[in-house]
Amino acid sequence: MRLLLLLAFPCLPAQVPMQPFAIDHFQREDSKADLTFLLDAPAGKHGFVRDVGGHLATDAGRIRFWGVNITGWVKGSSLLPPKEDAALWAAELGRLGINCVRFHFLDRRTDQIPRGLIDSTRNDSRAFDKDQLDRLDYFIFQLKQRGIYSDLNLNVGRDYKPGDEVPDSALIGQAKAMTYIGPRLLELQREYARLLLTHFNPYTKSEYRNEPAIAIVEMVNENSVLEFWSRNWLRGELKPGSPRLQLDFTPYYEKILTDRYNQWLAKRMSAAELARFRKLAGAAPGEPVRRLRREEFADAPKERFYTEAAFYTDVEAGFFREMKSYLKDTLGVKSLITCTADHTYFIPGTPQLRSTSSIADIVDAHVYWQHPAIFGRRNTPMVNDPLHSTVVKLTRSAFAGKPLVVTEVNHPQPSEYLSEMIPILAAYGAFQDFDGIFFYTFEPKLRGEWRALLADPFDITEDPVRIAQLPAGALLFLRDVRPAASVVERRYSTEQINESLRLPESEMPYFTPGFPLSIALRHESRVRCLDCASAPAPAGDPAGPYLADTKELAWRLSPEKGGVVTVDTERSQALVGFVRAQQKSTRYLSAEVKNDFCAITLSSLDGKPIPRSARMLLTATSREQNTGSKWNERHTLWDTLGEPPTVIEPVTGWLMLRNIEGAVAMNVTALDGSARPIGQTVRARRLEAGWEFPVGGTTTTTYLVEPVR
Repeated sequence: MRLLLLLAFPCLPAQVPMQPFAIDHFQREDSKADLTFLLDAPAGKHGFVRDVGGHLATDAGRIRFWGVNITGWVKGSSLLPPKEDAALWAAELGRLGINCVRFHFLDRRTDQIPRGLIDSTRNDSRAFDKDQLDRLDYFIFQLKQRGIYSDLNLNVGRDYKPGDEVPDSALIGQAKAMTYIGPRLLELQREYARLLLTHFNPYTKSEYRNEPAIAIVEMVNENSVLEFWSRNWLRGELKPGSPRLQLDFTPYYEKILTDRYNQWLAKRMSAAELARFRKLAGAAPGEPVRRLRREEFADAPKERFYTEAAFYTDVEAGFFREMKSYLKDTLGVKSLITCTADHTYFIPGTPQLRSTSSIADIVDAHVYWQHPAIFGRRNTPMVNDPLHSTVVKLTRSAFAGKPLVVTEVNHPQPSEYLSEMIPILAAYGAFQDFDGIFFYTFEPKLRGEWRALLADPFDITEDPVRIAQLPAGALLFLRDVRPAASVVERRYSTEQINESLRLPESEMPYFTPGFPLSIALRHESRVRCLDCASAPAPAGDPAGPYLADTKELAWRLSPEKGGVVTVDTERSQALVGFVRAQQKSTRYLSAEVKNDFCAITLSSLDGKPIPRSARMLLTATSREQNTGSKWNERHTLWDTLGEPPTVIEPVTGWLMLRNIEGAVAMNVTALDGSARPIGQTVRARRLEAGWEFPVGGTTTTTYLVEPVR
């Protein structure tokens, strides 16, 4: 016994060196570490997913979605895998605990990246490529057979060709916000929805509008007129040869919007009221009322400002109502419908949520921790900033009595702290009683073309950390962490919603002065109503630690030691963050590690509480990068991406499991990047305090722990 331990783990290095560790999905086979037991195949066998009491459910009861987006941005990847590999990818997603996928960018052409459904040989974007459509049909069929639902996005990345007869098509790209008002754009969106959703899938034997394995249909992606107004993107200065300073409207679409605004004013107001309003807005005789730009918000008279905010809300809500009616009443779509996602946290969310929350079947939210488009200070740990964490940001979108699904989230590369993302989000997402979490993005690889490389900030497919953590997160989110014991609700008056548009960015993410952000770490946080009587905010933010009211989660922060999150449930345990410095433990798990930063999770795989479980999944992750990656001078982004293979910093040290009942021995087996056993099985040592074993002697992120009784 002692000799075995010495051979498996002779000593601890002074520093933990990076070691090669690659993910290979093509070599993976069914194993003891699989999470297929969480899936109920085939998807849709219990009827359509619907809203029951403000949460997703089927005839079998409550259902949550642990999902990924499917895209194909990276060379060697495919949004729609070849038919011969569709079953492989469906099986692999099921093994990782994924029970729903979001098909993103299907409305791209076949000559674009990612390759979508649109036939690129035509002079328009109005027909599907037969081979790509067949791939989609077969992949959805394979996913369904595994118990994996699908989410179909409608308007995401479509751009337009001359044959579409879209004004300014060469300038507007994906036509964000213009999709709400351009007459031709509105026609083409309805046509696309009809072509896709009335299409008959020969493998599932149903049209998509009648397919219960299609859980969600999304109208538009990250697309809002109100956001454009808040970000000063309605200027109408986009012309041939003009500088591309961010996004904007062309003069054609700006005129449509301004004309519609003036028609809306004339319809709402009497002649006397309109004359007074025109004077207030400084409109000259015979000239239209000019719309406000962002720099004018602060000084705009309340009546003028509130009226224009109501107009943009009406534009968005009108589009959503009409599109939902078209999908549901005209096409007969039976799946749940989302409108667009709350997604930009340095602008207020309640104005946009006012136009979506009462119409959508599901409220949607997107969030990223330090998106790579942020070129300033980044590569910092979220555990050190709990009040601005992705968890807190997402709760601003949650409504009482309405399902909340997070259809995009990630800690993108490069980051030395992304191992914190999945366990924290899974645990607090379950605590907040979210209905779904989808990571952006998973990219099926092509045989002979893929490389074991972190080639894109968002692609998790070959990421040793995030792939390893998907099963652990599935267990935390779908099974183990309990919802909060109490709910703290927010009520917003019309004045609060409108005035939030004038607040500074420093009020992010809630834009609700005085409301304690730490509520989301202690209790469930939901919006009760909009345009109603407001309610006083709870008492101010206490200093940490932030303890969940279920006593299962804790977020501790120390200026000297950094932050750490602990998860302590009967079937799952976790230590995430600066574990070595904080030296915190849970009921059944403690760690003595060399790594400065890491995430360690332990979950029962047989459904029994950890003290009585016969098989447990241990995930231990820290940093990873490509071979030869080099940081820039500021240590915020990579100057050199590097080459295959990926390398990891193995979590190195000793772990102890306590209160394990009836065990006479404990075997710990390391798994490789295809979930196959590697190295020599280690026999844990029985100490007075519990069962102790080394980690890091074999380079891995995942272990099977099997007590012998």
